[in-house]
Amino acid sequence: MTGRSYAVPVPKGYRIGPWEVREPLASGAFATVYAARLAGGRDPEMPHRAALKFLPTGTRTPRQLRHLRELAEREVELLGRLRAPRLIRMYDTLTVDDPEHPELDGATVLVLERAEGSLDAALEHEPKPASGPALLAQICEGLHQLHHAGWVHGDLKPANVLLMADGSARLADFNMAAELEGTHAYAPAFATPDYTPPELLWPEVDERGTRIRPSADVWAFGVLAHVVLTDSFPLPGGSTEARTDAAMRYARGTEELRLSPELPDTWREMVRDCLAPTHSARVTRIPDTGALLRRVEEAAGASRSARLPRLRPRRWRRPALVAALAALALTATATAATYALRDEDRPTASAPPTCEKPTVYEDAKYGRGYTAGWNGTWEFTIKRGEGGSQVREAQCLLRYLHGITEVGEVDGIFGPLTHEAVVTFQKRVGLEANGVVGASTWRALRKAGEV
Repeated sequence: MTGRSYAVPVPKGYRIGPWEVREPLASGAFATVYAARLAGGRDPEMPHRAALKFLPTGTRTPRQLRHLRELAEREVELLGRLRAPRLIRMYDTLTVDDPEHPELDGATVLVLERAEGSLDAALEHEPKPASGPALLAQICEGLHQLHHAGWVHGDLKPANVLLMADGSARLADFNMAAELEGTHAYAPAFATPDYTPPELLWPEVDERGTRIRPSADVWAFGVLAHVVLTDSFPLPGGSTEARTDAAMRYARGTEELRLSPELPDTWREMVRDCLAPTHSARVTRIPDTGALLRRVEEAAGASRSARLPRLRPRRWRRPALVAALAALALTATATAATYALRDEDRPTASAPPTCEKPTVYEDAKYGRGYTAGWNGTWEFTIKRGEGGSQVREAQCLLRYLHGITEVGEVDGIFGPLTHEAVVTFQKRVGLEANGVVGASTWRALRKAGEV
């Protein structure tokens, strides 16, 4: 690994737990992500391949050590508590115990769902992608999932949006995320200036960090949407410093927002509302990300996502998944810093699927199968008490593909009727009748190999 600086250099072939490190996928200021394969025997709870995120929490100065541990703890806490289709999934956490490699000894390792690429890398390859509106709908849903659960992302940008093999989007990199305490959260005094609202460019910082509110993520989404749809930033300037100065002038009323003429009319008012110059103006125009999501879905022409279930205080249940998937396809081959793009397109169905009329599509791993909403779910597990469009798709397939009308309403809530319908289906096809929709049940629901 020469010719590039890595936050955590790990040699190819290095073993950590059951995982063997392969090529580097990405590296930032605080962590390096490596491809990995399962080398220590088959584990039904683990995928064959994953991404290992190494955070150097073992060997640094005391001040650096405290800061890096805090970042690692934020991400581990969030991913350990929130499991949702629009957030990158964490399978396990490990700690390196290797005194012979002091640069690695003590590092925290997150075992994450393996993505095929980042939005940042995709935009370098294809500015203003045709799949941009669909991706923005999914990104906004992920943001709504976070806010609904009581968290603020704090660092939303293209590099922190990952794209999966089926083209769908996941939010990632939660080491700047913060849990709300009333109307505010406290995040580290660090941000990406181009995606930071004016009120946080020069914030007051106390011993708990920077006070941040959900409207900061709304601003970041407005910038990201403008970048995806126009390949340009909404404030003038040829450098980050110049754009930061423009943002401060904009907040003071001495600089106008200059949205690109290439921004589609259906998005213009919404992006302008996201980029209101103050927190109070922003929340007046966009009260929350639930309201924003409905506007984004309408602008993108995406299917409306299922309503998120009601939450008890500080308790998370699985939220919804936007039905529309992007057409953007990516490759598993990556460079040292970014992921590269796939050369061929992924086959898609000839007509959009509906709940009443599931349609056939092609999955690279499992082959042909039916879908009722472009979820592309084959391995994500759902069970009683959870909710979201993953549940809705299972309900659609049970009712309209397999004729089990006892599933009840197609409402995206995994209640008693859905549980009994799943048990009925599992008995019918000879699977363990546990009422849990895992990989084997998804394969049977989608009738892989029979279409």
